[in-house]
Amino acid sequence: MSIKVIKVNEEILGANENQAELNKRRLDEKKVFTVNVLASPGAGKTSTIIRAINALKKKFHIGVIEGDVSSSIDAARIQTVGMPVVQINTAGGCHLDANMMVPALDNLPLDDIDLLFIENVGNLICPNAFKLGEDTRILIASTPEGDDKPYKYPAMFTDTDIILLNKMDLQPYLDFNFDAFQKVVLEINPDAVIYPYSCKTGEGIDAWLEWLEAAVSAKKNS
Repeated sequence: MSIKVIKVNEEILGANENQAELNKRRLDEKKVFTVNVLASPGAGKTSTIIRAINALKKKFHIGVIEGDVSSSIDAARIQTVGMPVVQINTAGGCHLDANMMVPALDNLPLDDIDLLFIENVGNLICPNAFKLGEDTRILIASTPEGDDKPYKYPAMFTDTDIILLNKMDLQPYLDFNFDAFQKVVLEINPDAVIYPYSCKTGEGIDAWLEWLEAAVSAKKNS
């Protein structure tokens, strides 16, 4: 009797890819530029999103999907700046997936949104394997995490378009070598663009915001 081998990972990822493509078509039809924000816990995902909202809210309508294992703390922070937000609690799951996006998108006014941030669950392993229907992925790293993270979590740094290096205001107090960080990132992902900045002070963030504004405008006018 032959043994049936079930390749669970392939089946899960294949189903996720299919739903992600459906999500992408839905967002493309509405001309919503969608950003999947990846990072470890504490790197500054929510704070960076709020910085972007405050800088761009007079130019674009912005929505947010918040992904967390539990709680709605970050969604409440987004509400304070007046943006439509949906919270997804994964009940222990280490990442968002494309199926989770469907009810979240159903509960957002997509006809009135130009820019959608999806704040993924904070970790540097699982989220990069699951597309959600995004236009781009942004990975937020931070100086307190150390300059060796691209070595330890290469998939996260390889499979992203933009890398934001946060908390540069702390670099003088840390053993963080920016040149070493940049070297290994570009070795494993030559097309990556790195934007060093401080979310706390705002220094350096304008360069990334200019890129983001141009990307949203391009899709809106396509």
